[in-house]
Order: sequence, then C-alpha cells, then structure tokens
Amino acid sequence: MSLGEYRSAIDLTPYPRPQPLGADEKNGACDTLLRFLMRERGLIAAFSSTYERKRALVRAQMNTRQPLPVPADILDVQDRLFWTESIERGIVNVSDIPAVKYDIALWEGDISRLEADAIVNAANKSLLGCFLAGHNCIDNVIHSAAGMQLRNDCRRIISAIGHEEENGNARITRAYNLPARYVIHTVGPMVGRSVTDEQRADLRGCYLSSLDLAMEMGLHSIVFCCIGTGVFNFPSDEAAEIATGTVVKWKLRNASYPLKVVFDTFRPSDTKIYKTILGMM
Repeated sequence: MSLGEYRSAIDLTPYPRPQPLGADEKNGACDTLLRFLMRERGLIAAFSSTYERKRALVRAQMNTRQPLPVPADILDVQDRLFWTESIERGIVNVSDIPAVKYDIALWEGDISRLEADAIVNAANKSLLGCFLAGHNCIDNVIHSAAGMQLRNDCRRIISAIGHEEENGNARITRAYNLPARYVIHTVGPMVGRSVTDEQRADLRGCYLSSLDLAMEMGLHSIVFCCIGTGVFNFPSDEAAEIATGTVVKWKLRNASYPLKVVFDTFRPSDTKIYKTILGMM
C-alpha cells in the first residue's frame, strides 16, 4: 500500500507545539496523566510517591496501553509535559551536525533529542511500539517521548493495510512531542544463528524505503538509528556496512535531491564502526 493509499487514515500536517510547563506545573500534570491511565484500568493512582516514581509509572502505563482514544484535555496535559521534557533533554538541530561526505553525518546520543524532518524508528511488525514497560529499546524510547497519539496513528495505518507490516517497508506518522516533524517506522529482519541473503536484502529495503518515503514527502533531513541491531540480532558491523552503502548509492542516484542523512548511534562501539566506514568514503 502506497503513502497515498494510507495517508487518509492519519493526519500528516505539522503538529503544533504546546506552551511548555513551568517547573511547578510538572508534578500536577504528571498526577493528571497518572490518574487517567490508572482509572482506565480500574486502579487508584499512588500520589504519595515521588515525582520520578510517578513519571516512571506514567511511562509504564503508556507502554502497556492499547491504542485507544484519549480525551482532548488529557492530550493537552500530556503534550505540554512531554514537550517540556523534550526541551529539557536539549534539542539538537541536525543542521548543526557536520557532514562527512555526500551530506551524510554521524551523531552519538539520544535520537529523541534530534530536530530533523524525520527520525527513523526500528519498529516491530505490528508498528504499535514496544509493550514492555520502561524498556529501553529505540521503539519504546520514541513512542514514550512522542505520546499516546503515535500508537494510535500506527494502529490506523495497520488497519488500513489490513495486515502486519512486512520487513523492509516504511510508513510515516507525525512525531508529536518529539523535536522531529515525523517518525518513519520500518521493520528490520530478525536474525537467528546467522544472517541470510534475504535478511540482508530486507535491511537494505529498510533504508531504501525510508529514503524514498522522505523524498516523496519532500523532506530534507532524516536520521537513522542502527536498524536491525540490538534485540533483532543483526551484527553491528555488517549492518553499518549495509546502511552506509545503501545510503551512498541512493544519494548518488538522486544527486539532485537535497537530503541530509544522519546516522545516530547510541553505543560507543557502534560509533567507532561508523566512524571507520565513513572515514573511508
């Protein structure tokens, strides 16, 4: 299914930035969200806990929550709190990250801090995000910082498609309370004992479909996480070779289209791998 066929199921207009909260308003906002999330499940919120504990509970409840409607007043509170947190984490504009070659750059850190036209999420086949409470995978981090709307949009896309997403494909949603404008969700291969040629092709497909989608949307910056590595078990060194090779070939074929590509790494070991490969370009 093409973008034109599923985009009617979701809103892709730029999401408005809310008014940030004052420092003395964050606790009340957290209480409001926790009360809503707990009452949905017939539970009572523990307001005697510390702010940090309550905020962790909000994330845990969000992570395990099914994609259901959310009242507008609750979304307003969530958006103000989450956008405030995005500001507090420190927003990094990808235009300030120096390129190595072919307008390709490398950055190590939290992808939820990056202000770009799109960041790429290593999604699962359901596209609904990670349902493990507080899990630190990239899928969970992105959904937890964006807000409850992201899972709802992904459900609408899957409903429009009529089946789980296939490896190598990419879909786009708004990024909501992330500094980025959009999130591109792509499903990498799950590797067993060894990597197969089909899995290599699937991983290349993740990068190609994401780049093609960015161009179709008229975007001019995109940030890739290390798709397929981590719990999906694709070897980091080979994944980086496929990622960089695929991006360079795409950019050479589309040399007239201005698109900055940033490879975002979280582990120093991955940063070292990418530095070595990009240094040989």
